[in-house]
Amino acid sequence: MKSKKVIRSPDAERKDRVPPGQRVTEKFPVLHYGKVPYIDISDWMFTISGLVEEERMLNYEEFTSLPQVKVFSDVHCVTGWSKLNNLWEGVSTSVIKELVNILPEAKFVMVHSVGDFTTNLSLSDFFAPDVLFAIKHNDEPLTPPHGYPVRLVVPRLYFWKSAKWVIGMEFIEKDRRGFWESRGYHNHGDPWREERYSY
Repeated sequence: MKSKKVIRSPDAERKDRVPPGQRVTEKFPVLHYGKVPYIDISDWMFTISGLVEEERMLNYEEFTSLPQVKVFSDVHCVTGWSKLNNLWEGVSTSVIKELVNILPEAKFVMVHSVGDFTTNLSLSDFFAPDVLFAIKHNDEPLTPPHGYPVRLVVPRLYFWKSAKWVIGMEFIEKDRRGFWESRGYHNHGDPWREERYSY
């Protein structure tokens, strides 16, 4: 079986890999709003909607049959912890371009998760080479507290942008704030600029 190429996130190549105001932890803290949802994999669907010529829906088997990559990255949480040397495995966001025809007026993406959780990204952030829909972390399947069955991973932004329990994405023309962004978190979330909050 052909081994997957490992994409190294540019931030993991920095000489100093810890952004301002962060401290390194060996643990993998669990933070989220509300309870961990129960997800029946036989009912799980991934929807690509919004400004596309034709919407697509994939079940879990179809989604996990898509080409996969591995991404080596660091994790930076807005609460101040950083976990270095993470290996993610899953479907690169670039694969989405092969599944649908994105209309030219699309400029942003809204990622949708179980429980009406959302997060917003520009197309350039979403389609960065190190961004993926992960199904594994450090060679093990994601656990429910960490986003099973699928979580978005956006290594170069604070970790709240890496939405857990993803069920789809929507291409949109104008930016809309997601769940945390509409509750005071920064609309972009660059840890190197300490874009933690909107105020």
